[in-house]
Amino acid sequence: HPSSAAGSSCRLSAVSWQHSTGGGIMSSAFPASQAIVIGGGLAGMTTANTILEHGGRVVVLDKSAFCGGNSSKATSGINGSETKTQKAKGIDDSNELFLSDTLSGGAKKKEVAKVLVYESGPAVDWLMDKFSLDLSLVARLGGHSAPRTHRGKERFPGMTITYALIQMIEKVQEASGGVLARIVTKAKANKLLTNQGAVVGVEYVKDGKTFQEHGPVILCSGGFGADFTQDSLLAKHRPDLMHLPTSNGEHCTGDGIKMGEDVGAASLDLEWVQVHPTGLVKIGDEDAKVKFLAAEALRGVGGLLIDAQGNRFANELGRRDYVTGEMWKNKAPFRLCLNKAASEEIHWHCEHYKGRGVMRKFDSGADLAKEIGCSLQKLEEVVEAHYQVSLKQDKDPDGGPFPAYPNGKSWDEPSGKTGCGKKFFHNCIQGKQVATEVWHVAIVTPVIHYCMGGLEISVKSEVVDKAGKVIKGLYAAGEVAGGVHGNNRLGGSSLLDCVAFGRVAGRNCAEYMLGKDVQPTDLWKLAGGAPGTEAKEEKKAAPAQGGAAAAPAAAGASAGTYTMAEVQKHTTKDDCWVVLHGQVLDVTSFLKDHPGGELAILTFAGKDASAEFDMIHPPDVVQKYAPDAVIGVVGNGSAPAAGAVAAAPAQQSIATAGGKQPEAPKGALDLVDADAEGLCGCIKSVWFMVRAFMMQIFRTIFFTGNFKFTNDRIGLTRSAFFLIFFLVVHAVGNLHVFLGPDDFNGYGYFYVRLYWTGFGFNANIVEEYVLLAAVLHVLVGLKRTWDISITNTIRSGRLNMAISGLALLAFMTVHLFQYRLAKIGTTFPVRPPKYLINFDLNDLLHLRLFWTQNTNVPIVMVRDIYQLEYILFSDPMTCVFYMLSVMIFMTHGILGWVKAVPAGALGIPKIHHMKVNILGCVIIGFIGFIYLVFPVFCYFSSPKHGHACDDALAKGLLNTNQTGTCGVLEWGTYVREVPSLGHHSEYIR
Repeated sequence: HPSSAAGSSCRLSAVSWQHSTGGGIMSSAFPASQAIVIGGGLAGMTTANTILEHGGRVVVLDKSAFCGGNSSKATSGINGSETKTQKAKGIDDSNELFLSDTLSGGAKKKEVAKVLVYESGPAVDWLMDKFSLDLSLVARLGGHSAPRTHRGKERFPGMTITYALIQMIEKVQEASGGVLARIVTKAKANKLLTNQGAVVGVEYVKDGKTFQEHGPVILCSGGFGADFTQDSLLAKHRPDLMHLPTSNGEHCTGDGIKMGEDVGAASLDLEWVQVHPTGLVKIGDEDAKVKFLAAEALRGVGGLLIDAQGNRFANELGRRDYVTGEMWKNKAPFRLCLNKAASEEIHWHCEHYKGRGVMRKFDSGADLAKEIGCSLQKLEEVVEAHYQVSLKQDKDPDGGPFPAYPNGKSWDEPSGKTGCGKKFFHNCIQGKQVATEVWHVAIVTPVIHYCMGGLEISVKSEVVDKAGKVIKGLYAAGEVAGGVHGNNRLGGSSLLDCVAFGRVAGRNCAEYMLGKDVQPTDLWKLAGGAPGTEAKEEKKAAPAQGGAAAAPAAAGASAGTYTMAEVQKHTTKDDCWVVLHGQVLDVTSFLKDHPGGELAILTFAGKDASAEFDMIHPPDVVQKYAPDAVIGVVGNGSAPAAGAVAAAPAQQSIATAGGKQPEAPKGALDLVDADAEGLCGCIKSVWFMVRAFMMQIFRTIFFTGNFKFTNDRIGLTRSAFFLIFFLVVHAVGNLHVFLGPDDFNGYGYFYVRLYWTGFGFNANIVEEYVLLAAVLHVLVGLKRTWDISITNTIRSGRLNMAISGLALLAFMTVHLFQYRLAKIGTTFPVRPPKYLINFDLNDLLHLRLFWTQNTNVPIVMVRDIYQLEYILFSDPMTCVFYMLSVMIFMTHGILGWVKAVPAGALGIPKIHHMKVNILGCVIIGFIGFIYLVFPVFCYFSSPKHGHACDDALAKGLLNTNQTGTCGVLEWGTYVREVPSLGHHSEYIR
């Protein structure tokens, strides 16, 4: 096993394996004592530590050069209810209230959400107790009814928490010689190994070679928010977001989801991708695809969102999808503005953002107003209105005229008129204070942030298959697991998800792996130290502001001496130097491996980054991960004071930085619609349905690229919508059978007259396009069933679409040969209009669209499909078969409609989904009703006489041996019997 530390000494004494010549696993014997964690972020490290706590052994695989993942970037904190910190601060919170907020925030699976919430308090306390972490500050973020987002006084919480857990695994690895714990980096897992339906290991690639690890697997590999390739999960499920920037690291490509699906795991909610409203725009690099994120805590401490005119336009503490939706409706650039009290409360964040050039300090409200482009009076009025509302809300919290979020009433008009009134206010100031107030301001823009969808899990964090059955030996935690947050995640619940379900997964995996041999184990004993040692060592090693770091000192002593002028020459991706506490580092070769991305370092290229570095990193990071980067020290006293670099970006103007706001995704202009009830709401629902329907039709006909056969849901949805559109036209057209043979046969001849469009075939372009759409729908549907649902049982209900679809395919094949391809020996006389449709007013008033009574129009003999209709439906069994097939169509259509409506590609706001579902069911029911009436009408009625029959006979177009509709009734002096009409056969006098 390749590893950085004594991997070869790892023993698998409790597991026996046999390999075939092809490398496949033939047999296995459990219990096993090694678990495999894929992903080295917070979820992975929590899981790994928990397995160790229960007496197991663990190996962590991460495809990046360093562990940490997106978790290390988290800036707001970790949620927890009923925590020790809350109780110490007298904060009134409960698991029940947190669960209510989580469900209101978007979660749909209550049983899974309950695990998240009820594990939150123990999770936060575990971090504090086991890892000596400071989580003493508590804030209220958007969507929360109480302050419950925990962070420490120094550094960002994501890095602090994740790094502490990584350090523990590293210490156990070092102390045990790699026997109890191992971390293998640059190891890309690509295949889960299975035996008799259970997952028993993983195959991965490192340094171009393929290796295997054996044992149960916990997937902690994150989401897919940075995969912009054309075959990515993002492209398949949310192509409308592909143009947006992202806050995710490039490692977020959905590997764990794909591997899980390859072994039959169920996935859900993949279309729910959270767009965070406050990605930070860097001056001069407005179009950067990867952006830093402005912590939601900035809004939690009182930050205000201001549009290009200087107005507030939303509830800053609303759901993320809501705030993003309101931004799409208003004019960019958008600014996040913090007054003096707010910025001091979250000082570390502001200093860090200023250092990165994505936040600017304004010494007065006048300067800020000038930057925005509005008057100082305007800004004072906006802030004063906000202040007055805060007083009203405090005095009369339930008396406001607007609905509040998450519940109650609000006095705030800017947010109230959006249906999501602001209820909680913090660090408010009066309008008269604006002019002299110090402000910290950042331009923000929506960014792809988090994937709510992923592999479906149980309450024990076990991955389940498409039949809802647990896949033994496979677990998931963190962003890779779907269904935890529903269609929207609350701020602060990302780190919580990692820790809560990481502990649940680790605990249950250890029990599965070890059985009765599970035993509580002290992590610090495994690490060879005592609780608190790590924190004390860190404080002791931490340098004074601007002082030299102990870690790189030795390296620097024997290296060169450089002036800051020399350092400032190395500012490119191919030649990048930075200064940390007097040490000069050449980080050129380290850029591609930096967990925070290249931009995080390039921002400080040629500068002293000491202050900003200390905000995020523990002091031993350079010594542990990049000791060779130190090339010397700064000499001649020319090094600027630490943090001086922060001043430079502050001199730049950010007046137009947000001017190139990415356009809203298709359909995103109304992500949250306050006016969804009543008549207006119904009209809007109809509008969203019609718009989505027609857009899919137009895209199918005019904008589809080269034909590509995949199991992409878009192909299935578009072909289905086109077929529904055709069925509506076809059903309405078939109503002509009630009007008589002239109307019905004339309607049939209408399509014949379009044969010139059929590229030489005996059909028109509409029929050919419908056939192609049907073939596409069938093939994609079958492929998706094979790829996704084939392992499900009929009882699970997940094969209903496939079964009903195959039944419809059989019916349509029979129906095609009965009608379209049937050879009819009879013809019928029709006088078709000069043009395709009759424009004569008198005929139109009598609904004669496809024929005319004008005897000056020549008679044309056409296929007598009217007679064919009556012949076929004279058989009661044919009627039953047809009507049963129609009911199967209605079932298939309704099931498909309900599945299609939530698809992100349609752009239908979630609040309208129920109404659109009802409307769709009504449409499909109407179509089905029309089709059901046809056989009943034909069976119980008699055929009508054609208008031109007598004239056709007189002109010799018909003769006494001619059979057909004209033969069942009297014309001239001829009397006919038509045995072919079954019970309709009769003697006509």
